[in-house]
Amino acid sequence: MKIGEVKLENPYILAPMAGVTDLPFRLLCKEQGAGLLCMEMISAKALQYKNKNTKTLLAIHPEEYPVSLQLFGSEPDIISEIAKMIEPLPFQILDINMGCPVPKIVKNGEGSALMLRPELVYEIVSKTAKAIKKPVTVKIRKGFDDAHINAVEIAKVAEEAGAKAVAVHGRTREQYYSGKADWDIIRQVKAAVSIPVIGNGDVTTGEQAIRMREETGCDGVMIGRGAQGNPWIFRELLEYEKTGKLPERPSPEVIRETMLRHARLQMEYKGDFIGIREMRKHVAWYTKGMKGSSKLRDEINRTESYEELEALLYEKIK
Repeated sequence: MKIGEVKLENPYILAPMAGVTDLPFRLLCKEQGAGLLCMEMISAKALQYKNKNTKTLLAIHPEEYPVSLQLFGSEPDIISEIAKMIEPLPFQILDINMGCPVPKIVKNGEGSALMLRPELVYEIVSKTAKAIKKPVTVKIRKGFDDAHINAVEIAKVAEEAGAKAVAVHGRTREQYYSGKADWDIIRQVKAAVSIPVIGNGDVTTGEQAIRMREETGCDGVMIGRGAQGNPWIFRELLEYEKTGKLPERPSPEVIRETMLRHARLQMEYKGDFIGIREMRKHVAWYTKGMKGSSKLRDEINRTESYEELEALLYEKIK
């Protein structure tokens, strides 16, 4: 699969997720075979104003290539100018977010609110694609709500404006992440455009990924919540595609050691205080479904250091 001139080793892509797809987690997913890693979305306006909090979000490691950096905003001139400013950074693809359902983003006319304004979508993509040499992609949803299901129209507009691929989440903004993802809208988008189409929504197993590709004809599959606490999903997808069988799930010991390694990476890149606190949600995802996991989550939320985390995980996970 190619996006512009960027060749992916496989079509399985880690979705951009705020507060999740930071550098430490992306490295773990890359080791398990992810074909493309998408960074957390970054505000173009925050970069324009040199917001200090965005510096961490821009961190990229050579071992995670290829990487897609995602911007959000609603002003074509700002997005295109920022894209040009950050182009020297070592990302390979620039994505524009047109799917985020969060109220404060939508209220500003950004994220999925852009799907209500096709002309603005064209202007944003067109100006950005002309401003940089790296391929520009767009992430969209099925539509804003049931009265505005226009993923096909927006995908066509994005292609005409110069986008090199489009990712489609099969839910409306109104649905957020509830209900069932509509894979048929992904099929419709694939039939309507000639650029690569990446399907997104309700893929948590290798079997589902293959079924999405067969049912929709999509070129790639984007994994979001299915990867939370589960970087092994990429290894499973590749194994299932190759053999038709799912490999064994990692043992509790492997999960424990991965959590500890994840914690060390978090602390290395974000410092001890932030790193250990950000691990709390990851541990909740890693241990979901394990015996005694709810009690473990309560205790994890009180850990203040790596040593406390390590002692707790060795006590609880054997």
